[in-house]
Amino acid sequence: MKLKKGDQVKIITGKDRGKTGTVLKVFPDENRLTVEGFNLYKKRVRPKKGGQKGEVVLVPRPLSASNVMFLCGSCKRGVRVGYRVEGTSKTRYCKGCKAII
Repeated sequence: MKLKKGDQVKIITGKDRGKTGTVLKVFPDENRLTVEGFNLYKKRVRPKKGGQKGEVVLVPRPLSASNVMFLCGSCKRGVRVGYRVEGTSKTRYCKGCKAII
C-alpha cells in the first residue's frame, strides 16, 4: 500500500465521492484505511456511570484503499503514487507531475 497516515486523499467512489480528507489510520494487511470525517456511522454507547445517559456517536469506519486517490500538493489533483530508489533512500513520487512527495 502506497498511502500513509497524514496523506491528503480524494474519495473517488461511494457516498462521499469528490471530497478530500486526511488519512487517520492505515490497515495494510486488509488494504483499507480510515479517512477523517468520512464513511461515518452511528454507534450507540451505553452509559458508563449510574444516572448518566447513553448517547449516539459518529465513528469513522475503514474504507477500501481502491476507493481513494492520493492528492498531490504540487499539481493539485488525484494521482497515482510511485517509488524511486535514489542511492540508499527510497522515495515516493507523483506519477502525474513527477514531483517528490
